[in-house]
Amino acid sequence: MSSVNEVYHKSVGERFFYALLFEVLGIGMSTALGIWLFDHSALDMGVVTVVIAIMALLLNMSYNALFDHILRKRGLTKTTIVRTLHAIGFETTLFMMTIPFIMWYLGIGLWEAIVLDIVFILFYLPYTYVFNLAYDIIRSKLIKG
Repeated sequence: MSSVNEVYHKSVGERFFYALLFEVLGIGMSTALGIWLFDHSALDMGVVTVVIAIMALLLNMSYNALFDHILRKRGLTKTTIVRTLHAIGFETTLFMMTIPFIMWYLGIGLWEAIVLDIVFILFYLPYTYVFNLAYDIIRSKLIKG
C-alpha cells in the first residue's frame, strides 16, 4: 500500500514524466510572472525560463533520486518538514547554478540577477511543495486503484 507520506521507488521513466510535467507548468507561470515584473521582452524571459527549466529538469532528476535514496536509507517519510527541506534544498542548488546564466543572457549585473532569481524562487518554493504533494496524492490514488 502506498500513502502520501511514503517514500516510493520511481522508474526513470516516471521521474522523467514527473520532472517534465513540473517544468512545463512552471515555465508557463514563471514566464508570465517575469514579463509582468521585469523590463525584459517576452522572448528574453521565455528563453531565460526555458534554459532555467532545462537546468532544473536535469537537476530535478538527480536531486530527487538522491533525496529519495537518503530518505529510504534513513527510514524517513515525506512529512511537511521533509518536504519543506526538499524544496529549500532544491531551490538553493538551482539558484547557485542559474545566477551566472541570467547575468550573461540578460546582460545584467549580479544584484539584478539575484533579485530576478529570488522572485522566481519565491514563486517556485510554494509551487514545488504543492506540485510534489499533489503528484504524490494522485500517484497514491492511481496505485490503490
